[in-house]
Amino acid sequence: MTTNLILATDSYKQSHFLQYPPEARTISAYVEARPNPFADELIFFGLQAFLLGYLAHPVSRADIEEAEEVCAAHGVPFNRAGWDAILADHGGFLPLEISALPEGTLAPSGVPLVQVENSDPRMPWLSTWIETALLRGIWYPTTVATLSGKAKRVIHAGLVRSSDDPMGQLPFKLHDFGARGVSSAESAALGGLAHLVNFEGTDTMEAILAARRFYGAKAMPGFSIPAAEHSTMTSWGRDREEAAYANMLRQFKREGKIVAVVSDSYDLDNAVANIWGGSLKDQVLAEGGTLVVRPDSGDPVETPVRALGVLWEKFGGATNGKGYRVLDPHVRLIQGDGMNIDSIARLVDRVIESGFAIDNIAFGMGGGLLQHVNRDTLRFAMKANAMRDGNGVWHDVSKTPLTDPGKGSKAGRQAVLAENGRLVAKRLDAVPQGASLLQPVWRNGEMLKEHSLDEVRARSEAGLLG
Repeated sequence: MTTNLILATDSYKQSHFLQYPPEARTISAYVEARPNPFADELIFFGLQAFLLGYLAHPVSRADIEEAEEVCAAHGVPFNRAGWDAILADHGGFLPLEISALPEGTLAPSGVPLVQVENSDPRMPWLSTWIETALLRGIWYPTTVATLSGKAKRVIHAGLVRSSDDPMGQLPFKLHDFGARGVSSAESAALGGLAHLVNFEGTDTMEAILAARRFYGAKAMPGFSIPAAEHSTMTSWGRDREEAAYANMLRQFKREGKIVAVVSDSYDLDNAVANIWGGSLKDQVLAEGGTLVVRPDSGDPVETPVRALGVLWEKFGGATNGKGYRVLDPHVRLIQGDGMNIDSIARLVDRVIESGFAIDNIAFGMGGGLLQHVNRDTLRFAMKANAMRDGNGVWHDVSKTPLTDPGKGSKAGRQAVLAENGRLVAKRLDAVPQGASLLQPVWRNGEMLKEHSLDEVRARSEAGLLG
């Protein structure tokens, strides 16, 4: 959808230019994830995509005319003078300075991630007017990156226990199948991109474009393989199930290639034991490459463990240096059905308890990765924290609701420092100049500091895995 940035906010914010004190010249506001039950730490990500995707496009005369018409009919005031000044004096770019932590930073909840101030003293209303669009641009990719990062920690721990090559295995252990389960193409792009902060396996192609457009990805940031779905297998009919599988091997499984085949359209146990491990066994071994068997139903923990046992019985393998079984390299397994943080952790434990290395299995997530999150998952909020008056004096701004102290906000412009290996929030006026990790990244339509996806990935992995 084409966005008119002036209307990319809550309706009631159109009236806020009439509500600030007359002496207000600058409003400072910050974004944080408040303490929450989902994660004590989060992977900050997505601001750069929002800045380049939205704020880098100036407001036009047509936007102003349209917004004025809509607001008049909608029943809210419209700040025509303010928007005309933005167009005339700033070329349509919003006069805002935005400071932020480096993207990919692993930050504790309760620590400011972003701080916004208007740079034109005539427009103190602008700092919080941007809240709606800015929060959308941050909470969603940060939450998906955090969820994906939690899975990365669980899988990495399993690999450390059972694999001879944990870091070599890790990048492709969680695959994103979520594109069809999200509410929009933009959600697929941003959520899929957030997953790529932690892993390299994806079927969300919009994420590839987002990585190239917003984070300077030169090399391919995510990979996939030829894979079957039920329609391509069941179209052969039940009597030709073996022929459908044989066709997959013939078409795609050549030397060094990988192909995934959903194998539970009828009877998974029969497919694994009597087709893959029986009538097609010689073809699986002769073609080279790797067959990845995919169960798509049944208990999400016990079903893949049972299938691994049958694959070992039929194809064998070797015992690695840590004493765990690794299947013949021609066969592997992926479990995507029913996967979430809890079931991934249980499956990792069961695979290891059964004597298998995590090398043998990959995991997939769909809507559970990209869609089963909301702003309250990490309790994201943007709050004003200071106001500068006409004499240049900053005044604290905050809220302290007696009915819910947990929704209280921070007073005073914020800084973030590293103390004893952990990020903490401080008042900006209490730290040396330039010491804060919140650094300007955007000013008046210009990107001041740009992060590559490689930088974000490295920063995130260092924080997650130490």
